[in-house]
Amino acid sequence: MTERFPGRLLDLLERAGARTVFEHDGRAVSGAELLGTVRRVTGALRTHGVGPGHGVGMLLGVSPEAFAAIVAAHVLGARVVGVRPGLSARQRRHVLAETGFLIADGSYDAASFPGRPGTVLALGDLLKADDDGIPPVPRARPQDVARLLHTSGSTGLPKACVQTYGALTAAWALRPEDWPPAIGELATRLGRFLVFGTLASQVMMEYGLLTLAAGGTLVTAERPDLADSIEHHRATASVATVARLTQLTARQRTSPADLRSLRALMVSGSPLEPGRIGEALDVLGPVVFHGYGQTETGMISMATPRDVPGSLGVPPVDLEVRDASGRPLPAGTQGELFVRTPGQCAGYWREPGLTAEVFADGWVRTRDLGRLDAEGRLWLVGRARDVIIVNANLYYAGPVERLLATHRSVAEAYVVGVPDDDTGEAVHAFVVPAPGHVPDLAELRALVAAHLEEASAPTRLTLIEEVPLTPGGKPDKKRLVSEGIQAAGTPGS
Repeated sequence: MTERFPGRLLDLLERAGARTVFEHDGRAVSGAELLGTVRRVTGALRTHGVGPGHGVGMLLGVSPEAFAAIVAAHVLGARVVGVRPGLSARQRRHVLAETGFLIADGSYDAASFPGRPGTVLALGDLLKADDDGIPPVPRARPQDVARLLHTSGSTGLPKACVQTYGALTAAWALRPEDWPPAIGELATRLGRFLVFGTLASQVMMEYGLLTLAAGGTLVTAERPDLADSIEHHRATASVATVARLTQLTARQRTSPADLRSLRALMVSGSPLEPGRIGEALDVLGPVVFHGYGQTETGMISMATPRDVPGSLGVPPVDLEVRDASGRPLPAGTQGELFVRTPGQCAGYWREPGLTAEVFADGWVRTRDLGRLDAEGRLWLVGRARDVIIVNANLYYAGPVERLLATHRSVAEAYVVGVPDDDTGEAVHAFVVPAPGHVPDLAELRALVAAHLEEASAPTRLTLIEEVPLTPGGKPDKKRLVSEGIQAAGTPGS
């Protein structure tokens, strides 16, 4: 089979044969069965004219059939666009604007996409197609666009990161010979990987491919509670946000589930404090792997349970810490992180200005602040970007602040992220009231939810007389957090 993605995956499924590679809704699906589904869907898509360069949207849940449809579109060299849950109707239209096809399962609601161009293909109909006997040989060229990976849409409309077939082919997940030490250790624990949410998630798909390459089985979660799902499915591994890790740790202290099967919990999406890692390790055992990466780059570094709490391990990719002028800094010095990874994106779809700002000379500017210690371990120390991470999604403060300032009761608005046990971080709004008005949290939340995403709406409100300033004359958000929350006269907080 060709080396080009998804060639290695197809070879892997063929070698798996009768071994179970996917468990879903009480069904055990073998490698041979999954490969047969890929062949049928590939043939069906071919009859509809899908080929290299065509945009194919995916409105699918988590199932072996959904997985097969994504792989089939890649076999044909299509540009795959996943639609994640939680997008507004406007955002969904934006995400699917240049897709000529939309593959949808039973969750598809035509009313959610009024006036959408292109052809809607029901996954159930594609699955009924006969095997046309044509081997599923990957057709894409390395420079063809394989996926558009969308950011959170915190500025109103999600940005799309462009990942080519060359990058997907070079990515580490399906290449055991290229696994860095932390991933090699993780791979030994992926016997039964719990899959949930959406396969449009880069993280879920990346670790799903790694599980298959490690000889494991993908198991779809049937219960909303993580502990219940791990116990019920005897899962050995899963992915969790910081908030979910906190909830799982608290649950195990008060009402423990049987988590003896759990061997790896990959935590990412938000900074993880050393104290929280230590508590999780005490309660759950040596199972916490703390990952750091971005949509633009994929995985940058990962700490194993044996690493120093708070660090992110030794990055297995090219990483430089640079000063404001772009010069590399020595170990121990804080600066902005620039990285190069095998599977990194090539830029932003239809965003040449932003692409030039973030992608330059083969490096990706993370806009995160960090340092490397003398042993080469990575430590994050802050963000060059003014963002808030809610349920592992980034939300920029600026658009929320500008929107709040349009409300009649608001003269000035400033938002920050504050720790939240349910979502990792939550949006806290500090507002200078307009004369004669008292801002209401419910009204401000409704305003933001109507124009951006509900997750970027403030959950807390503090009224202030004026914003504190840094010596440079800029709003001092650190002082807002440390002093403003305790300030007197803060109705609505």
